[in-house]
Amino acid sequence: MRKIVHRHLGKVVAGAAIAVAGTAVMVGITLPGTAGADESGEDGSGRSAQQAAQGQGAAAAPPGVVEQAPDEGDRGTGNDPLTDDELERAAKLAASPQMRSAAEDVDGDRGPQRVGVDLAEPESGEQARADAPRRAEVTFYDYKADTLVTRTVNLDTGKVEQTTTERGVQPPLSRDEYAEAAKILIADPLGAGMKADFKDATGKELTSPDQLLLNGAVYRAAPGAQPAVLDKCGDHRCVRLFPKVKNGPWIDARSFVVDLSARKVAKLDMG
Repeated sequence: MRKIVHRHLGKVVAGAAIAVAGTAVMVGITLPGTAGADESGEDGSGRSAQQAAQGQGAAAAPPGVVEQAPDEGDRGTGNDPLTDDELERAAKLAASPQMRSAAEDVDGDRGPQRVGVDLAEPESGEQARADAPRRAEVTFYDYKADTLVTRTVNLDTGKVEQTTTERGVQPPLSRDEYAEAAKILIADPLGAGMKADFKDATGKELTSPDQLLLNGAVYRAAPGAQPAVLDKCGDHRCVRLFPKVKNGPWIDARSFVVDLSARKVAKLDMG
């Protein structure tokens, strides 16, 4: 059995099963060890044939700035899972320049937080077609407006066919959001116990989310069941973390909630 630390936060969970106490409603729990879609990757851009032709001969006025469409790259067929190239292309197509300039991600930087990219279901009448277009549903969370934006992208045409914007809808968190929640908790005075438990288990100081394996669950406020500072959870994006020492024990941080929208930490009364 793994080493168990009792001193600071209480019992450290040594297995994958975590009994979540309290009256708050939690949704979107993912299994330990999983991670979100890869967030990296940028497509290059080049000159089109038309631009090259225009460049010959007499000098012309400087062209306007036109954003290059992402390279199609490797493509799947039918109901095949989205390829890595399709994932990145869909995310680029979905994030319009207006969205990138107006929205904010979990770090407070410009541009929405990418939450997920999934293969969309074929539309009615397309199921039996061998040449049915492949579509992707791209979800973003805009921390500036606390809204979930879902955009349906046609990967054959490169066009965004549908956009929905919702408040109070909280899908499972991405890897970057877990990391930011841990960063906020580590920096907060309420994170002192977690840091002490980490030092007990490893002999080292906990200074970065990279030292932990992170999982968690969306937290929604229940009237009268939490400190008032968390009353907006559900409209705000809030998380309870299940941190684990790499190659070590689980640290019980279930009594803490991180409000990612407000960048605050609060402690629940666990009875």
